[in-house]
Amino acid sequence: MSTAYCQNLDKNTANYQPLTPLTFLERAASVFPQHTAIIHGQQRTSYADFYRRSRQLAAALTQRGVGKNDTVSVILANTPPMLEAHYGVPMCGAVLHAMNTRLDPAVIAFQLDHAETKVLIADLEFADTLNAALALCKVQPLLIYYDDPEFPQEGVLPNSLEYEAWLATGAADYAWQLPADEWDAITLNYTSGTTGNPKGVVYHHRGAYLLAQGNALTAAMPKHAVYLWTLPMFHCNGWCFPWTLSVLAGTHVCLRWVRQKAMWDALADHGVTQLCGAPIVMSTLLSTPPAEQRALTQSVEFMTAAAPPPESILAAMQDAGFNVTHLYGLTETYGPAVVNEWQADWGNLPTAAQAEKKARQGVRYLPLEGLSVRDPETMAAVPADGVTMGEVMFRGNVVMKGYLKNAAASREAFAGGWFHSGDLGVLHPDGYIQLKDRSKDIIISGGENISSIEIENALFKHPEVTAAAVVAMPDERWGETPCAFVEVTAGSTLTETALLNWCRQELARFKVPKKIVFAALPKTSTGKIQKFALRKRVQAL
Repeated sequence: MSTAYCQNLDKNTANYQPLTPLTFLERAASVFPQHTAIIHGQQRTSYADFYRRSRQLAAALTQRGVGKNDTVSVILANTPPMLEAHYGVPMCGAVLHAMNTRLDPAVIAFQLDHAETKVLIADLEFADTLNAALALCKVQPLLIYYDDPEFPQEGVLPNSLEYEAWLATGAADYAWQLPADEWDAITLNYTSGTTGNPKGVVYHHRGAYLLAQGNALTAAMPKHAVYLWTLPMFHCNGWCFPWTLSVLAGTHVCLRWVRQKAMWDALADHGVTQLCGAPIVMSTLLSTPPAEQRALTQSVEFMTAAAPPPESILAAMQDAGFNVTHLYGLTETYGPAVVNEWQADWGNLPTAAQAEKKARQGVRYLPLEGLSVRDPETMAAVPADGVTMGEVMFRGNVVMKGYLKNAAASREAFAGGWFHSGDLGVLHPDGYIQLKDRSKDIIISGGENISSIEIENALFKHPEVTAAAVVAMPDERWGETPCAFVEVTAGSTLTETALLNWCRQELARFKVPKKIVFAALPKTSTGKIQKFALRKRVQAL
């Protein structure tokens, strides 16, 4: 066997460097320095300024002793500082932890402690919740507050520094370094845990680099694309789109709150070409009063995940000028890693047949090396018959490094050399996968993952509840919402309203069941609740 290819052909600085999405911003700023990178209300930020501010953030963090593998947590709306954090934090070697702004204080406190947060950057809108969380956690991070000049807030974070003043302490010419290894951690995201505490999912620079480019290819995004931020950037790092836009020297249109008129105005005024979101965003757009809707001169690509939108919604979106593409992924796969690639001849099928095609999750993203449906016990691939169920599994560079401080969960997730999604599905003869159930009992409502077990635990805390089970209930607006079935003590006068109020004290608002049904729960002979029977029952509600 020839060894010529192994001799004097080593990696060196001329032919190899670690992949990182940070280079996307550096290139965009050098090639298109004056192109608008960020629009936020009346603010306009060029790529030169975006890059400068990101380096200042990295420098300010470095001056505070933040370095490799330190965690910088942020709880921010879709505003410029959130975009700056996606570059500035990893530029100094630190790991960005973007928190869900809808979490309750106890979960926020857990995440801050588990991540060992050194610096916390927070929007004043979330000050009350954050103050309650800080009173519960052990870590004492440096606090930086951001008061949005476009939408000033009234919250107060004691003993904190103001973001702009603090940013100004950082050097604009900060010489950031490439990661020593492209597999170094870049961000930390937490799952919606089905049992116990949520798990910390660690992303690496290589995966972020590849998924960001995969987004651009999958969505056929043009140079200087204009992207509207309806998807929360805290959700899987905005599906990596904060980095994707720099690939194309595109424009981020920030949207602090997903509101009807604001969306239509942004779409029309800024020539938006792409946006992402759950089906609820589509419903919100379509239900806008006609007087607040705007005529669009461009076709807009809308990428959605979660439950497939109803056929009526898809048709209405098409009539309104939107082309909808269905995606699928998990926190552990950097967001979307599967796309329902539409075949040209499917457009000739009857409406019902087209709806069946659109309900499927699809095929792998370009950066994903392997997508399979397998028996989780034998690891054998299921036949491509569209009937045999197995667990959906992933393999490749856009799968997480693993779970932070949880080696056992990581081993379980990667058993057999594949990432086990916990989602059950089938493989169709044409290679497209379709989900059939979620073994993790996760409910996806408006794009948010909700643990049915977490809700059940909250219900069980009520002294008059003796049994509880939560399943997904179809909802035209949200895709699906939690529906709770409960049994109560003999003689109880507990009402649905009273129990819902109880849940509001125990859970974040978006996790509260939309409906509670008082009824005997169907059980097996061993006492296990038959959720499949409840899923059938919920269809009649």
